[in-house]
Amino acid sequence: MRPTNLTGESAEHVSAREELRLEEIELMRHRERVADLRRRLPLGPVVDDYVFEEGPADLRADDAPVRTVRLSELFTQPGRDLVVYHFMYGKQQTQPCSMCTMWIDGFNGIAHHVAQNVDLAIVAAADLPALRAHARDRQWGNLRLLSAGSSTFKYDLGSEDAEGNQDSTVSMFTRDDDGSVRHFYSAHPRMSDDIDQRGIDLLSPVWHILDLTRRGRDDWFAELSY
Repeated sequence: MRPTNLTGESAEHVSAREELRLEEIELMRHRERVADLRRRLPLGPVVDDYVFEEGPADLRADDAPVRTVRLSELFTQPGRDLVVYHFMYGKQQTQPCSMCTMWIDGFNGIAHHVAQNVDLAIVAAADLPALRAHARDRQWGNLRLLSAGSSTFKYDLGSEDAEGNQDSTVSMFTRDDDGSVRHFYSAHPRMSDDIDQRGIDLLSPVWHILDLTRRGRDDWFAELSY
């Protein structure tokens, strides 16, 4: 461990920090084992070539003209994967989810880095004007924003139930040489009955910064702020 140059550190503090360091190393190695298992998943099923609605790329423009785009068309180059974040907004979720908004704020800031390797899109059940209005408020000018419209995309991928209740989810897709799209992996915040909100935490640095502090994340929940 790289020591500090601070004076007055007690032997108890140094010992406890060393114990923590070893646990952090093991956690890092376990994360990499999990990531390796994820990468080695067998090919998933071919999915429908879902149709979405999309407005002009420039958020400052009007919401028209609206064009339809298929899931297969979200892949910009051969050999690239596609990541879709399911935004909790639309149908029974009449207000945009503040926690999802925090996530997407972060995606907007790093989208140009992600684009070097994979394609990224945000899909909501909300109608396109409502989605774009919220995106303008948040200045999400770097993201591809899509309305699922009347498609069953969000229901089929588990981010919407039969009543139209929404959930946050992240899904990965691959494309075969013949253009068919396959589902590769999806993750939800709710991992089990006793793990309700941690399933996609690795997508947001906010939790990790809070976890460095004495208080940790506690029961903090993001509120919309500008």
